[in-house]
Amino acid sequence: MAGNYWRKSIINTVCILIVWFGCSLGCGILFRDWCDANLPPIGNAPFGFWMAQQGSILCFVALLVVYAITAGRLDRVAEDADAAEGNTQQKGE
Repeated sequence: MAGNYWRKSIINTVCILIVWFGCSLGCGILFRDWCDANLPPIGNAPFGFWMAQQGSILCFVALLVVYAITAGRLDRVAEDADAAEGNTQQKGE
């Protein structure tokens, strides 16, 4: 079960990092011209500029919340599986 837990945890982390890369470096720097031309402006700022200044920070905070939820869910599933297998130790042992 431990190998499965770590595999899912690493997949979760890599997915979060890919989204973070796409939002911060991708929208703010690499694809800024495309974002400015094809996505609506936010306020008076072009989308790429906004993502580079504020959007990537908001995306990062949202990803922290998503990671906390998914990691907590993964931990509960692993604990339930360990309890079903009888691998948990009693307190005081």
